[in-house]
Amino acid sequence: MHARAVAATTAALLGTAALLLPAPAAGAGVRAERPTVIAHRGASSYAPENTLAAVDKAAELGVEWVENDVQRTKDGELVVIHDDNLKRTTDAEEVFPGRSPWKVKDFTAAEIARLDAGSWFGPEFAGARVPTLQQFLDRTESHRQKLLLEIKNPGLYPGIEQQILKVLGDEGWLDASHLAGRLIVQSFSADSVRAVHDLLPTVKTGFLGTPSVADLSRYAAFADQINPSYTTVSPGYVSSVHAFDGPHGGPLEVFTWTVNDADTARQVAGYGVDGIITNSPDVVRDAFPAA
Repeated sequence: MHARAVAATTAALLGTAALLLPAPAAGAGVRAERPTVIAHRGASSYAPENTLAAVDKAAELGVEWVENDVQRTKDGELVVIHDDNLKRTTDAEEVFPGRSPWKVKDFTAAEIARLDAGSWFGPEFAGARVPTLQQFLDRTESHRQKLLLEIKNPGLYPGIEQQILKVLGDEGWLDASHLAGRLIVQSFSADSVRAVHDLLPTVKTGFLGTPSVADLSRYAAFADQINPSYTTVSPGYVSSVHAFDGPHGGPLEVFTWTVNDADTARQVAGYGVDGIITNSPDVVRDAFPAA
């Protein structure tokens, strides 16, 4: 165990109690450095999630980091969509009425490309499409943005980790400049995060969830971040995570999700989190004074 971890158990014991305390007053215990703000599925409060329009809106708001979700089609194309089915965010039920339950993995890339992925959000977005990963990378690159890429439902798509890394490499996202601070790959699956690390150890990785403090040393072998829901974090837990070094030698980081209001943003910032994932990146950014 790393030397900093000696205090982790005590901090963790205090963590649960800290969740019951009121939010710290403005400026009390808040990190001198503002947390990184990450646009969840793009600026998804203002444009349909995981679309190129959401990427563009994040760029318009001046937000550098965007998060997305990657899954695989029947014919092996990587596409950017959150749910494992197409019903909620496309018109798949109308276009393909006999194809229930409309699973992403049961449709070809060409079929998914026909779907309207914007009208559900607002008429001004009618005709928006489910982007391929390549299209999403091209758009984020055009804005010089940074990417927090989530491997969604990897158990449904054997080998998707290697495939994602190939696309990232083909698109120039595995060069030194991207690896140094413009790319993180995360998943709720520890096995998937470990697979990415084993395949290409230079890629920064994150585990989505709240592992017990006792398990953090195991995660630190293959993950650079522990990324929990904001409802599960506390000052003690964040301190415990920071006590361990990740595979690239620096302290484990914490990006918490999904925070959409200023008060909660200031509260979790007071806990010491390194990043805040949000549908409303302008609201979270503006919750902190300009540097």
